[in-house]
Amino acid sequence: MSGAAGAAVGLSAAGTFGGSATAAPSTSTVTEPLAARRGRLMSRTVVTAPAIPLTHLSVAHSGPTAAVRLRTRKGWSDWLEISSCPNGRDDRAVSARSDIVVVDGATGYEVQVSDGSAATVVELNMVDGARRTVANAETNSLPLPPNTRRPPTYLPRSGWGADESLRLAPNGSQLWPTEFYPVQTLTVHHSGVYQHNEDPDPAATVRAIYYDQCVLQEFGDIGYHLLIDEAGRVYEGRYSDPGPQPVYGPGVGADGRPLMVNAAHVGGYNAGNIGVCLLGRYSSILPTPAASTSLAVVLAGLSVASRLNPTGRTGYVNPVSGVGGNVAVISGHRDWASVGAGPTECPGDYFYPYLAELRQDVATLVGMRPTPPPRPPRR
Repeated sequence: MSGAAGAAVGLSAAGTFGGSATAAPSTSTVTEPLAARRGRLMSRTVVTAPAIPLTHLSVAHSGPTAAVRLRTRKGWSDWLEISSCPNGRDDRAVSARSDIVVVDGATGYEVQVSDGSAATVVELNMVDGARRTVANAETNSLPLPPNTRRPPTYLPRSGWGADESLRLAPNGSQLWPTEFYPVQTLTVHHSGVYQHNEDPDPAATVRAIYYDQCVLQEFGDIGYHLLIDEAGRVYEGRYSDPGPQPVYGPGVGADGRPLMVNAAHVGGYNAGNIGVCLLGRYSSILPTPAASTSLAVVLAGLSVASRLNPTGRTGYVNPVSGVGGNVAVISGHRDWASVGAGPTECPGDYFYPYLAELRQDVATLVGMRPTPPPRPPRR
């Protein structure tokens, strides 16, 4: 089956945006991030005096896996395994893996890298920095499938407090200039740390991921197109343009389909590939019903706007590098390992088998008939 399935879905991109956001004010308040670079810490180094009050840690490492434990008023926590993803821009090699850990006021921490090497740690505070009023760069609405009765709560970049100055050079130019490509596929991620489950301030975590990927990893912006928290709220990720919708740019391709902005969520396989990230780790639990519902709605809206067949497959080719392979139109991050991307657990060992069911849910939302189960073999 082909990924470009406008005929199969029977819908066009026209009229699929809106209804999920109210008009934003012309200005908003952003909180400047506080960051203290701890530097390289050898595995099992204990830090008992953070330089700043902590809300998050950025942990970058080159080992296969890593873990963090936190000291709170109740004592030391259990080890929190970090499940890093090999993400990055198409024009750069993927190097050390980096993760954001929600620490929520911890007074100490210890990092362990599986191969005994060092980790590079940056201490972060995403809530107590100086606040300033800025002009909102955009007001947009989430792509929705037809007849959506209860659209998810949607936060454009101004809604979750994105500090747009982080992605801009002193002269106002973009550190990572936007480029736009036809959409070929959609990829589901998880953020990969258990501490993101039951997160007390998911908007602050989105700001921390933004700071980590934009500044510390030097992407120039956040690497995901959209993010979803456990309450089902949807956050705009990578900046596209001041137009009426996230993810997509101002023009359309030769076939009339909208073009997506390139991002950095699957190292080397980004152009033409929209990335949607669930906050949390799903190696032993499933996403909440609210998050699952929003994920299906988001994928359905993107499928309609891009005229994709959510149950199909596509022969993906990266228009930047020419690499590619055959993948599901709606894939998990780990599926890209089979065509050359690095190995990853993402979007979670427990959740991954449910992607087949998710594709059927998305197909129903866009108006396709469910795929019938295979017939039993004749005797």
